[in-house]
Amino acid sequence: MSTIRAGEQTGAGPAPGAAAPALELERVTKRFGDVVAVDDVSLVVQRGEFFSLLGPSGCGKTTTLRMLAGFEVPSDGRLLLDGVEATQIPPFKRPTNLVFQNYALFPHMSVYRNVAFGPRRARLPKEEIDRRVRDALHTVQMDALLDRMPAQLSGGQQQRVGLARALVNDPLVLLLDEPLGALDLKLRKEMQIELKRIQREVGISFVYVTHDQEEAMTMSDRIAVMSRGRVEQLDTPREIYFRPTTRFVADFIGTANMLPARLERTGPRPEVRVGDAVVPAGSLGSPPGHEPSIGDIVSLMIRPETLRVTPEPPPGVVSVPVVVEDVIFQGTGLRVDLRGPDEAPIVAIVAADVTQWRPGDRGFVGWEPERGHVVAEPGS
Repeated sequence: MSTIRAGEQTGAGPAPGAAAPALELERVTKRFGDVVAVDDVSLVVQRGEFFSLLGPSGCGKTTTLRMLAGFEVPSDGRLLLDGVEATQIPPFKRPTNLVFQNYALFPHMSVYRNVAFGPRRARLPKEEIDRRVRDALHTVQMDALLDRMPAQLSGGQQQRVGLARALVNDPLVLLLDEPLGALDLKLRKEMQIELKRIQREVGISFVYVTHDQEEAMTMSDRIAVMSRGRVEQLDTPREIYFRPTTRFVADFIGTANMLPARLERTGPRPEVRVGDAVVPAGSLGSPPGHEPSIGDIVSLMIRPETLRVTPEPPPGVVSVPVVVEDVIFQGTGLRVDLRGPDEAPIVAIVAADVTQWRPGDRGFVGWEPERGHVVAEPGS
């Protein structure tokens, strides 16, 4: 069991004698007039890390990325690249490259010439340019199409060329601004796996901006979940999914069952009262300074795929009585919409071949005690 606090960074900070992190933000704030777009954000991205900024529109993630790229200057705070103060360094002098959603390829240049544009501007030797271009195109599996024009490429192929054009400059950090947003769903899922493969192969730090939870969870080593200009939680995908520190993170990441509860016990074995039952919870999370106390109203979060729906209380697990409201076939599983104690809505995902449940049926929903996670309510 563990207590999670917002802003804790798993694996953050270099070991003594180690190289500096790829980038650091130290209490960075960005204001546009009276609007605070980014509010006192601190984070560290390690070398070779796939790091995502995740959140809804207007949360500050793109403004943060633009400050990393040099297109915006922080109102307060510091930005360090490779341990060097870079707050005032212009974009073209930073060891970063930005991959846009719209690819931004030169339509009158071939694939090869598009990728060679950066090294040529840097006046590298011809042999070095050719080696870099071919290596970059090979990495993104586009070396067979180097003579094609952008208009002759699919959206996915154009995205690969845009990625190669950024990688060819060997940046310290690659910045990606929702680069898969224009692709169809199937291709987007394929490119998620491909992007992670490329990142591991080249060993460059990636900072990826997205509002798509699945993208962030699939590719990232760590994720900073943002809301209203602040980092709500910074952690690994697994910790963010199963142990969110705030109600916002719990609701924003996937589907979360939030059962109204009252905290009965803290410490290594927290317990909560749900309806008439006192049940154990596997962990407790809250932001610093907002730790709940015994007697506080909280939410007990359980993910749908960890639930079992049975006619009788299942032995050896926590369970509460429920009424079936709807059953929806989803191909890979069956979604069962339930009504629990205090009329709380509960969603369970069970095997697709389960057919015994019908609307109006009564039963029990059960889960392993360690699957429960207590989240403090806003203002508590």
